[in-house]
Amino acid sequence: MILTFNVSAYAAEPEEVRDISRNKLISGVEYYILPAHGGAGGGLSLAYNMNQSCPLEVVQEEYDYSKGLPTVFLPVNSKKGMVRVSTDLNIKLNAEIICDETTVWKLGSFDKEVGQYFVATGGIVGNPGVQTMRNWFKIEKYEDDYKLSYCPSVCRFCKVMCKDIGIYEDK
Repeated sequence: MILTFNVSAYAAEPEEVRDISRNKLISGVEYYILPAHGGAGGGLSLAYNMNQSCPLEVVQEEYDYSKGLPTVFLPVNSKKGMVRVSTDLNIKLNAEIICDETTVWKLGSFDKEVGQYFVATGGIVGNPGVQTMRNWFKIEKYEDDYKLSYCPSVCRFCKVMCKDIGIYEDK
């Protein structure tokens, strides 16, 4: 007799992301994204692109004392309520802006001048699939902390370039 079973049905869910107080991150609640190590600048905010006014770009505040803007994490499976490591999520900065767009993150266009992609606003919440691939990010475990990445898996047949979200220092 051969026994078979569906392994994915028994796979453990990814661990919950925890804040600096070791509390579980909850979908839809405001948090601040800050550097893991002091002296590395402040939290995240929005700024105009040098070449255009909208969409806005996600930037890091220059000074350590600035917390930046409150951020909301919206997982692809928001019914569970928790934000989990290595799962697709939309990220939204809570701010009033003059642009006629959302403050939901999306992977912006490639900037040929500096050879970088930047994180911009104007993304869409939900609706996972090929049309929204640029709107999905992940929180990944990194040593004893976390890092942000762009590596969506909401589209099974789409090919993506996975990259960590980092800081580009301009002049």
